[in-house]
Amino acid sequence: MAFIDYYEVLGIPKTADEKEIKVAYRKMARKYHPDLNPDNKEAEKKFKEVNEANEVLSNPENRKKYDKYGKDWKHGEEFEKAQQQRRQQQSQYSQHGSGAEGFGGQDYSDFFESMFGGASGHSRQSHRPKFKGQDYNAELHLELKDVYTTQKQVLTVNDKKIRITIPAGVENGQLIKIKGNGGPGMNGGPNGDLYIKFIINNHTEFKREGNNLYKDQPVDLYTAILGGDIHVDTFDGKVKLKVKAGTGNGTKVKLKGKGFPVYKKDGEFGDLILTYQIQIPENLSEKEIELFKELQKIKEG
Repeated sequence: MAFIDYYEVLGIPKTADEKEIKVAYRKMARKYHPDLNPDNKEAEKKFKEVNEANEVLSNPENRKKYDKYGKDWKHGEEFEKAQQQRRQQQSQYSQHGSGAEGFGGQDYSDFFESMFGGASGHSRQSHRPKFKGQDYNAELHLELKDVYTTQKQVLTVNDKKIRITIPAGVENGQLIKIKGNGGPGMNGGPNGDLYIKFIINNHTEFKREGNNLYKDQPVDLYTAILGGDIHVDTFDGKVKLKVKAGTGNGTKVKLKGKGFPVYKKDGEFGDLILTYQIQIPENLSEKEIELFKELQKIKEG
């Protein structure tokens, strides 16, 4: 993923003080907040960048490292240790008249490439410290119906196509790691990893909690009183269900195995829990009203 200039994200100069950072963050966070930009993927991306920028620049220690090392600021401490070892080596070479060159004026933005370089760098190649590449973070937005079955997708991260398998049952907010698909390692170190966070949007009539699904099921008054069969929509099709006579409003019924797939457990499903909502008939005819009045008299009598 491309390097992000946190000062540019917040719209502030590098000389900004703590108060200016706080004011800029509040302004940008308000501008791109998801509540003010529903279903706006670009605003959602900007909001994330604004929060990342604030986390780094509002922390004096992290900001100091960021200002000094740029995109490599997370490796600052490791670099300082390597520099200390380097100075010790230089001192040893100087004492033995090796003619080693000085190391001042190093360009920190490119320090991993130049570490232990120079005329004698090749002979010390094996002593260069290895660093793991930068980890990448990405979000993948899917619909609930998309994760009901296992599927394959091709993602493009930093102009690189990555094929992944998404197991059925992935949950909203779940994080998975794709090893070795982050930034390139330095000095022969391993590549970073790619972390994918799943955002599962639910535009169905079902509510999901873990592996179970919940749904309000309308039942007409006559069927609730007399009993009978109804057809119910489950996540993967219709089923016929028998309603007992005298069923009350709010009655719950569990359909075992009709819920959501269990993550990475083929053939295992949660349950579907129905809550009956008794529907009161509307626009009654005169005859229907008359019959209800007769029933009322019988009940009172």
